Amino acid sequence: MKKTTEVCKVYEEHLNKILEAQVKLPGDEAILELADFFDALGNPTRLKILLALMEVGELCTCDLSAISHQLRILKDRKIVAYRLDDEHIREILEIALKHMEE
Repeated sequence: MKKTTEVCKVYEEHLNKILEAQVKLPGDEAILELADFFDALGNPTRLKILLALMEVGELCTCDLSAISHQLRILKDRKIVAYRLDDEHIREILEIALKHMEE
């Protein structure tokens, strides 16, 4: 019986944090968009494209025509446009690479 009481006490102590987290979570649509974004980064081919663009800068789509499907997915998810100008994407990839080196 003591364990049940302890579990209930812990739950009560964290109930406010749980409720606060639920209120602060973005809406379902935003969560789906974020999941799509990270899903796009999770594909090895698309990740290679982004890393290549970071390293050498702009490339003509004719240089990348064999992977046009993957480019379209990145464009649809607003990760790349005509140029990889978004510093946030660069930062995410650089942080991930540094994390993998640790």
